[in-house]
Amino acid sequence: MSDSRSDPLLEIADDLYALPLADFTPARDAAAKEHKADKPLSAAIKGLRKASVAAWVVNLLVRRDPEQVDQVLAVGEALREAQENLDAAQLREFTKQRRQLTASVTTAARRLAREEGVRTTESVAEQVEATLTAAMLDPDAAKAVRSGLLVTSIAATGLGDLDLSGAVAVPDALGFSAKARPAAAPGPSARPQLRVVPDPDAEEKARAAADERLADARAALKESEKEQRAARRAVEKLQARTLQIQSEIDELRSRIAALEDTLEEVDEDLAQAEAEEAEAGEAVEEARAAVEAAREARERL
Repeated sequence: MSDSRSDPLLEIADDLYALPLADFTPARDAAAKEHKADKPLSAAIKGLRKASVAAWVVNLLVRRDPEQVDQVLAVGEALREAQENLDAAQLREFTKQRRQLTASVTTAARRLAREEGVRTTESVAEQVEATLTAAMLDPDAAKAVRSGLLVTSIAATGLGDLDLSGAVAVPDALGFSAKARPAAAPGPSARPQLRVVPDPDAEEKARAAADERLADARAALKESEKEQRAARRAVEKLQARTLQIQSEIDELRSRIAALEDTLEEVDEDLAQAEAEEAEAGEAVEEARAAVEAAREARERL
């Protein structure tokens, strides 16, 4: 395997995705300008997508607490190896432990984000936990998480291999490991020196950031509309199936009513036939008695 550390794009991406979310876009654009002499590299840097909040939280966890992430991934690998030999009770217990671990690590990740000034919603926390769960269930998802270059959260569906092509910043991220970057501890008496430095490109960067937010919003809208259309098709299909089943039920009810009417008529005919059979039986007995009386009378002659 080639050394991923020799890939300048991965090195630059590693630095960029370690930044606070708000700093990503201007830093990425500055890096693209810095490497404009290398057009392919500059274009690749410019094409790096900003991470979602959930992806950024996972990337932060990977860099701030790599040992805890390694523990999660190691437990996931052990579970995958042992899964085929576990009975149902053991699987339930391991699944419970896995959920407890991912919930605990998610709480730790939210705390790290809060220390960086980012408050995570419950929805974001669910995406973080889903990503950690996917990393425990799928080896490629584990590599994606370990890269620290996630741009979206990951969810394991259990229906086959995960498509991670859009989940990481660059295709070569799988197999790359983010550098650990512990938070800098402030000195006991150090006070931050604040100064305002005018940015000559501030307006251009603001427009670029606004354009990026607009593009992200349009992409999200397009995806939501796609999901809505799929949901609508599913609803229409189920509505049609409901009507079909209801029609079949109505038809069966009509058939049952007709059969019940027929049954009543057959019951009446059966009662009549049984009465006629009884009368015929009595006539047979009377005829037999008459035959027997005639035979005895003949014998007496």
